[in-house]
Parts: sequence; C-alpha cells; structure tokens
Amino acid sequence: MSYVTSLKCRECGQEYPITPVHVCETCFGPLEVVYDYERIRKVLTRAAIESRPHNLWRYRELLPVDSEPEMGPFSGYTPLLHARRLGAQVGLNKLYIKDDTVNHPTLSYKDRVVAVAITKAREFGFTTVSCASTGNLATAVAAHAARAGLRCYIFMPEGVESGKIVGSTIYGAKVITIRGNYDDVNRLCSEIADKYGWAFVNINLRPYYTEGAKTFGFEVAEQLGWRLPDHIVVPTAGGTILPKVAKAFKEFKDLGLIEGSFKIHCAQAAGSAPVIAALHKGTDLILPVKPNTIAKSIAIGNPADGYYVLKAVRESGGWGEGASDPEILDAIGLLARTEGIFAEPAGGTTLAVTLKLAHQGRIKPDETVVVSITGNGYKTLEAVAGIIEQPVIIEARLAEFDALYERLPNGKRAVAGAA
Repeated sequence: MSYVTSLKCRECGQEYPITPVHVCETCFGPLEVVYDYERIRKVLTRAAIESRPHNLWRYRELLPVDSEPEMGPFSGYTPLLHARRLGAQVGLNKLYIKDDTVNHPTLSYKDRVVAVAITKAREFGFTTVSCASTGNLATAVAAHAARAGLRCYIFMPEGVESGKIVGSTIYGAKVITIRGNYDDVNRLCSEIADKYGWAFVNINLRPYYTEGAKTFGFEVAEQLGWRLPDHIVVPTAGGTILPKVAKAFKEFKDLGLIEGSFKIHCAQAAGSAPVIAALHKGTDLILPVKPNTIAKSIAIGNPADGYYVLKAVRESGGWGEGASDPEILDAIGLLARTEGIFAEPAGGTTLAVTLKLAHQGRIKPDETVVVSITGNGYKTLEAVAGIIEQPVIIEARLAEFDALYERLPNGKRAVAGAA
C-alpha cells in the first residue's frame, strides 16, 4: 500500500500526479513526493518498525513505492559505531560513525536511493535505466539493474577511479565516459532522457530517488535509541542526501517517533565547494565552480539541490566547511587507524570537516555528533596510493627479519622486553 498522494513543486506548490517527471512546468522548480501523514501516523510506530527486517524498507510507509519491494533486501541498516578510540584522540566523547562503507551491494549510500529508484522504474514500466554519475551511483545502478533484469547505460566524466568503472561494467552495464566534468555529463543525460525515454534515476526519477536518502537519517535516529544527535555532518555533492536527512528527522518528529532538535552541517572538498562559498558569504546564490579535488565522488561544481542544502543547514542552526586534499587524506588515515574503517575521500572530507567544527567550538566535547561515511575506500585506491607505506621485501630467513625488526620504531625495546 502506498501513502503517496502526489508530487509537489518545492517552489510554487503546483501539484502533479505520480509520474516520471521532476521539474515544474510552471516555474521549473524541483518536484518532491507528498505523503498522507495522517494515515501513516496510524500505522507507523516504533514497535512496527522494530519488528521488520533490518533493511531500508522497514520505513516503507515513508518511501514512494506501491508494490512489494524486491530491490534492496539487504540494503540499509548499516552500523552506527560509537567511535571511542577516534573520539578520545580528537576530544569528542560522543562521536559516532554512520558506516555506509558496508552498504549492500556496492558499498556506498547510493544503494539506498537506487533501490527506491529502480523499484519505481519497474512500477512505471521502464525497461532501460540510466544515470549520470561520478562513480558510486554508477555501480549501484548497474548492480540493481542487473538484479531487476533491466538494460542499463551509465554515463561518467573522464577520470573516474578505475574501481568504479570496473564496478559498473562487471554487472553488464554499458559504460560511457564523457570528456568533461559531471555537469557536462548531466546536461547530456537530460537530452538523452528526453529523446530516448529511459529512466534516469537522478533526472526524471529524481523525486523518488532522493527519498531513499531519508533512510540514512531514519536509521541514525533509531540506532541512537529513538533520539536525535546534537549534530550530524553530511557530505554534499549534488545535494541529495543532506536535505533528505533533515527531512527524515523532521518526519520522525512530526509523527511523534522522536523528540528534540539537531544541527546539520555541510562538508565539501575545498576544490569543489560552491555551497560552502555561498554559506560563508551569507547568500542564496550558488556560483558554479570547476572541480579540482581527489574527492571525485563529491566533485560536482553546480549542485542541483545546493539551495536546499543551504536552507536545511540554516534552518537547523548548522554550519559547513571545506577540506583540502591533504586534510581529506589525513582524515582517511586517522579513521582507518583508530576505528578500522576505510572511507573513500568523501568520508575523509566529512571527518575532516567535523574536526574543524570541533576546533571552532561549534561542536562541544560532550555533544553527540554523527559523522556520515558514505562510501568505501577500496573503490578509490588511487587517492591514497601516494601516502601509504610500501611493504618491505626480505628473504625468508629469520635473521633478515630480526635485522629489520631492530630497525623499526620500538623494535629493540620490544625485543628487550620479551627477553
């Protein structure tokens, strides 16, 4: 049973039926899904949610699908880790990591949004699905299309990490790289969507696709014991996830499932930070930039939902910062060494910004803060190749290891202690 009533323009309020459209014909504003919250209030309780399988569909009344979902049976409900070792090192006592590096099946938060989008594509009767992507979305669309038995075309800018290209083609998708950046790819895909009538998950299916990002926020609130964090730090590329996490918290509050308030903070790579620039200037005008950063998955210079990121951050009393490439790499290493989580550069960006916000006093040592880690570092090995220590090669003789071990830090002391 669906609890969706219509689509509605986020600017002028014009309503539309549930069809694969994403832009208002009157003012060209983006469309958003509208729900019958009064009906949802009668059926969606904490007990009902807790009784369901540990996947994103445990919140299905707040997702825009009609049929029994077959996509994403193991997607979502990823760990929320109390990062005690990391927190002790950086002076944050209630630091949590929301870890979508282990999201099924393609190891990023994009599996959430794509499970919803592909489900909706099948409901609309599409036989071909596609996307414009900087990498993580591509792999998620390719994998879910394979499971759904749909044809799949993937469009990515040149220079995307090889792991993401391999991770898309292995599922049988046709991958096409475009000379240019993500914004060039997105413009082309809009034309292709109009001409060929395919389901582009982040274009004509965008109102439904973005709703899947709410599950990240739903899970945080549930896993914290049905309460809100004082702070949550979220990466921003096209601007999909941050406003939807804020929406998720508000929906849970309005339905009486949680209480309290939160501040949501925006994290961008310094080499692709148009939203941060607008936030710091106090303007709503987001000027496009040409991305130049190792954080390729969030390297979008003209974010489609950037305005709504600003709006959500300001309404919550949050803030945002950019992180340089060296800061991103340092944060990736820090998270790996302290908590055993290998994040891609988007996650390094989020952690680096969290540390900046704490240094500025915007996050206090005893406040609860959730760091959003949205993708796995094994897909972006090129980014960290230059900072890791290379392995030492020795012969298979104990004497060689003894000599090596004595040269290592603390090596002689350890041997002496053992004796």
